[in-house]
Amino acid sequence: MQFSTLGERDSLDTRDITGDVAEAVRASGLSDGIVTVFVAGSTGALATVEFEGGLKKDLKAMLDRLVPRAIPYAHDEAWHDGNGHSHIRASLLGASLTVPFNDKRLALGTWQQIAFIELDVHSRKRELVLQIIGE
Repeated sequence: MQFSTLGERDSLDTRDITGDVAEAVRASGLSDGIVTVFVAGSTGALATVEFEGGLKKDLKAMLDRLVPRAIPYAHDEAWHDGNGHSHIRASLLGASLTVPFNDKRLALGTWQQIAFIELDVHSRKRELVLQIIGE
């Protein structure tokens, strides 16, 4: 799965990818198993969330508190690209997510979606790798 993101300094480019992952599971021909989603990049992350506006704002506020932008990062001193905080945030959230499925349906809760979270301050072309294992 590939797409482009808008890296922005004051917001997160957060996308609900549940439908895309569900479609890949249905198309796999497998009935029961697991799907792992992995972001190939060091400033993107994956999470399960209730994908709604308030939670997206809360997620950003939490990241701003835990890993503020306006402090020095050794990465920025080395590379001068202003995204040291992006790398730290991505390492906290994680680059992969595994979801079980039964009868070709993701075993997610009623208000649970799979979200890709762009943490970089630069626009990126992202590739998500899906590996589906089952029977």
